[in-house]
Amino acid sequence: MSDHHVCPWWLAYTFDNPLRRFIHNPKTIFEDHVMPGATVMDIGCGMGYFTLGLAELVGDTGKVIAVDLQQEMLDIMLKRAKRKGLEHRITQHRAEPDSINNSTKVDFILLFWMVHEVPDPSSFFREVAANLKSKGKILYSEPVFHVPAKKFHKILAAAEMAGLSKVSDVAVRFSRAALLQFKT
Repeated sequence: MSDHHVCPWWLAYTFDNPLRRFIHNPKTIFEDHVMPGATVMDIGCGMGYFTLGLAELVGDTGKVIAVDLQQEMLDIMLKRAKRKGLEHRITQHRAEPDSINNSTKVDFILLFWMVHEVPDPSSFFREVAANLKSKGKILYSEPVFHVPAKKFHKILAAAEMAGLSKVSDVAVRFSRAALLQFKT
């Protein structure tokens, strides 16, 4: 996870705002995939927009691991979580530039609009897959206006090389998105 092409923390305010709930409502997107008590990892969590929504879905018996390269993003996410009373459900984890550096096994992983920033998607997906429980799922999404279909499919091929397969396409506004799991 090199930070060479990473969105700067201060720019995240432009797309991480209250109006986003009308476009990307976390409950609507994740309610079929994240159950109470689940352990979830939000990689590239940014300022926590989806982290907070996931924390609401996992409930008091679940856990969300919020992963980001930038400490500023994690600090803002934790402040937001405290304001909503969700901080006890969230563990923040700062990734290394070339590694998630976390081996927790999880039920669900969110990769939202960030894999295109990773210099080596094959290596990244091998590491991500190592964090997934045997029946776990990954929701992988990229912005349609920034990642062309050809690049999206090339990244999906890297996921397949890591032992994952596409279960289905996922309808997420302004996105190309797929649900992944281990090949059966």
